[in-house]
Parts: sequence; structure tokens; C-alpha cells
Amino acid sequence: MRTTYRILAMLIALGVVVQAAVIAGAWFLVLNDLDSGTVLDKNSENNWAHVAHGQIGVMVMPLLALLLLIVSFFARVPGGVKWAAITLGVTILQVVLAFAGFAAPIVGLLHGVNAFAVAGVAGVAARKAREAGTTVPAEPATVS
Repeated sequence: MRTTYRILAMLIALGVVVQAAVIAGAWFLVLNDLDSGTVLDKNSENNWAHVAHGQIGVMVMPLLALLLLIVSFFARVPGGVKWAAITLGVTILQVVLAFAGFAAPIVGLLHGVNAFAVAGVAGVAARKAREAGTTVPAEPATVS
């Protein structure tokens, strides 16, 4: 279970990298379309990268964070439940900031900054699991 915990935490951190890549790709696609004369308005459809960013962010990342929390109860990682709960919390905050950013675009800045928090706490969770797996058990006492 400790390995599962570590892999889930690493997948969340990697997910942030994927999210950054696809949102960058999304906006470069928009800029390319604008250069080609495409008109961007409320009737415009999102490109594949915007769709990927939204789907991964709303469905995959929260699911991974929830699974991390569930696994944390069985993984026997010191502080594992705490770091999994924090990871889930900042992941939920990330989704809330994304939706709030549509109503108040300045909140989008916090969405971008919070992504670093998601990656950071997931990284700490992964490190805690790795460290827990490398601790050397105490040698049994011998009777003379």
C-alpha cells in the first residue's frame, strides 16, 4: 500500500506538469487560430487542449487525490493521512479557483499559483512514502 500511496502522489505531481503543458498548448493554439483570422467569441468552441485541461482538472486530479486519501489510511506512512488530506484540500481548492476564475478572471492568478501548492504537497507525500519504505527496522534483541 505504501508503494500505491507513493505512486498516486507522484501521479498527482506529474498531473500538474501535464496540466501546465496542455493549458500552454491550448493558448498557443488560440493564438495560432487568431493569427489565421479565426474570430474568438462566446460561440467559439474550445480546442482539444482546453478540453483536456478541463477534463483532467475536474475529473482525474480530484479522483487521484481522493484515492490518495483513501489509500493513506492503509499505507502506514508517517504523516501520510495528513499529507493526503492536504493534497485533497488544495486539489479541491484548485477546482473551486478554476470555476471562480470564470466569474472573476483575476482569481485565475490564484488558480495558477495554487497549482504549485498541489504539486508541492503531493511531492511531500511521495517523499514521506519513500522515506517510510527506506527506514531500517530495529534488530531484535538477543537473549544471552
